[in-house]
Order: sequence, then C-alpha cells, then structure tokens
Amino acid sequence: MQLQDILYSQGFGTRRVCAGLIQQGWVSVCESSSAAEYLPCTDATAEYKPDGLLLRVQGVDWPYHAKAYVLLHKPAGTECSQKPSTYPSIYTLLPAPLRQRPTKSAVQGVQAVGRLDQDTTGLLLLSDDGQFIHRMSSPKKHVPKIYEVTTKHPVDESQVSKLLAGVVLDDDPKPVRAAACEVVSNHRMDLTLTEGKYHQVKRMLAAVGNRVEGLHRARIGAMNLPADLAPGSWKWLSEDDLLLLNRIP
Repeated sequence: MQLQDILYSQGFGTRRVCAGLIQQGWVSVCESSSAAEYLPCTDATAEYKPDGLLLRVQGVDWPYHAKAYVLLHKPAGTECSQKPSTYPSIYTLLPAPLRQRPTKSAVQGVQAVGRLDQDTTGLLLLSDDGQFIHRMSSPKKHVPKIYEVTTKHPVDESQVSKLLAGVVLDDDPKPVRAAACEVVSNHRMDLTLTEGKYHQVKRMLAAVGNRVEGLHRARIGAMNLPADLAPGSWKWLSEDDLLLLNRIP
C-alpha cells in the first residue's frame, strides 16, 4: 500500500495533502514495533505493509489502524454532537486524524456509539466501524451498560422494584426495564440498561418519584472505564478490550 494512501486512510488529509507531508519530510515510518526505529521517507508512492506500521507525522507518533476503536472518558459540560448547540463537542477532545478519517458515509471520522447527556460523565466509545457501532448500541444485542446514579431523594425498595418491573415513559407506552439495580447507599445506585433512549435514566428515576443529581457510565459489557484515564482523555482500544466488549458479563 502506498504511503500516501496509508496516511489518507488514517485521516491526515486528502491524498494530495498526505503526499505533500511526505515529500516535505514530515513523515517517518517504523516497520517493527520491537525495534521502534523511525526512518524518514520522502517518497509518497513507497510501498509498505500497513498492519503493524508505526507512523510519525509532524513529530506525532501514530499507529496504523484499519478501523478506529477508541474510548473517551467523557467529561461533564460536553455534547455528543458534531454540531453542538450550547456546550463544546466531545469531538474537540480528539486529535484531528480521528475526526477526519475517511468513511463510506457522508460524515467523516469516528462516531460516538450512542450519546451521553451533556452533564453525564464516563465511558464513551467511538469508532468508524458501522457494524461495531450497531452491535454495541442496538437494543437487540442486549449489551449491558452500567450507570452510577446519584439521586436527590433516598432510594427505597419500592423504587428498585418498579425499575426492575418496568416503568412507562411519556413518549412510549411500552415499559422500559432496568436489567439490574444495585443500591450502593441511600442516594446511590448502580443501574444496568441494555437499551438507550433520550434522557432514559433521568426519566426512569422521575417515573418512580426520584431525581437524578449525578450520572456516570462506568461500564459497557464487561469493560470498565479505566481508573487511570482522566476526564477528557482518550485511548485506543486493544484486542483484549474488544474481546471484553463482546463478552456479556
């Protein structure tokens, strides 16, 4: 695969821009992760095997990924939208290549797997793999998502029973149920859902007579939000991470 095409596939701009970066000496290539020796290349048409390739573009190291799978620790006060209305977009927290990766759809770059409200924090997945996004977000796939909920009023057994049995939201006559509900303290519960509706957790708690004061998504599937990943930070998902996401705990 030509180096200019590899850079293009990773989101470093049009093929012409990528060719220019290479010809101007801004690109170095490492073909062996064990050696980690980057060699400059000024030939845009030079052929490389992309799998396992390490790139250094304008001083930034970038591992080749045929498909992008990343995890973001979403901070409060951000919107999961390319065109936010009030708060900054979560996409501004990502490097430009992730936002510019070419895709078959009309929208470039990685896309959020579902959405979290602007004041909700925690684990957010993004990818340019449509099948992965569907598998993680479709209610038919029953991928559990665990939310740490802080409530205004004390949590009682009656509320838990109603959440597990199912509550009716104002726009849907079909009851929405929690897959699991664990009371952590008087004002804290861990709520497990396998589907995602607009303001779902907040509306479910309102339906049982309580109110959400804080909301944090801690886990998707069997994968927890890494404790060492600060709010606003992101990481590539490893093969082990992807296996965890595909495993139902």
